[in-house]
This record gives sequence, C-alpha cells and structure tokens, in this order.
Amino acid sequence: MGNTGSADSVETRAARGDRAAFAQLVANTKAGLYRFVRRYIGDEDEALDIVQEAYTAAWFAMSRYDPSRPFDTWLRTIAVNKCRDWGRRRSVRRMVRGVISLDAPEAMAVSDDTPGQEAQLDDRRRLAALNLALSRLPSALKAPLLLATLEARPHTEIADILGITPKAVETRIARARRKLSDVLDAAATTAP
Repeated sequence: MGNTGSADSVETRAARGDRAAFAQLVANTKAGLYRFVRRYIGDEDEALDIVQEAYTAAWFAMSRYDPSRPFDTWLRTIAVNKCRDWGRRRSVRRMVRGVISLDAPEAMAVSDDTPGQEAQLDDRRRLAALNLALSRLPSALKAPLLLATLEARPHTEIADILGITPKAVETRIARARRKLSDVLDAAATTAP
C-alpha cells in the first residue's frame, strides 16, 4: 500500500491515532478483506461481522502497528486470527447443538430445476460445493490456500502473515489442493 513507512504516509498517521487516516486504510482494504474472510468461513453475513471485528481490533492495536511494514499484511494476520476464533466458536456451538441449524445455508438451499437453466444450476452447485469444501478445510490449510489463490500473495508474505516458513506455506497449499480435489471428486461421483 502506497507510502508505507514514510513520515506522512496514511499508515503512519493512522498509527499515531488519526481516525481519518485509518478510515482511508479501511476504504482501501475492505473489499479485499471481505472477499478473503467470506471465502475463508463460507458465510456472507458472518464474514461482515468478522471483517468489522478485524477492523475494530486493528484500530485498538494501531499504536503497536509498525508503519514500515505493509498494513494489508498486518491486517490479514488479524483477520486470519478472527476467522480462526470464529471457527472455534462454531465448533463449540455444533457440539452443543449436535446438528446443523435450520438457519444454515445448507439447510436453506432450494434447488432450481427451471428448464433451460441447467448450466446455471450446475455452476451454482459446483460453486456451492467448492465453498462448502473450502469452509471445511482445516484452518492451517485454508488460510495459505486462500491467501495464495484468491489474493495472489507471494509465499513469503503468506509466511509472514501466518508466522510459518515459505516452505510450510508451499506444503500446506499443496495439501489443501489435494484435499479439495478429493472432496470435490467424491461429491461429483455421488451427485445425482
């Protein structure tokens, strides 16, 4: 992002508590952050809440932000942690309930068998299967895969965000792709 680290950069001003500068950083990063979080967790409404939580946490931690480092990388680290927290809370809720909520997207899905719409329906099913498979990937595999494929971030930057080595990033991406491929192949063979 822009003039990272310079004396009057947006990042530097935000780190000093300038709300307008932070608002500018939010405006510059919110679309990409939302896309990442939505893909990570697989739920549009929850993604909005998590993005808000990430920006709130970022604002409260701005005094600890180092403007010489890319803001977007720092923000992604916060967002990944918020996504992981959400996943842990969701796992606990599932254990307590024991079943999928009737409000879950899987329970609300209604097929569309309109004649002439078969190709669109097939695309939607494949996208839904992909999103479901992505949401079920373990966090350790999901984060590097999404950062690399959805955001086209280099392995070194992903390693910095996740606190692992670039080689670990490479390995986790390969494992995630294999796992997704296996899940999607299995779903394709059982589909009507």
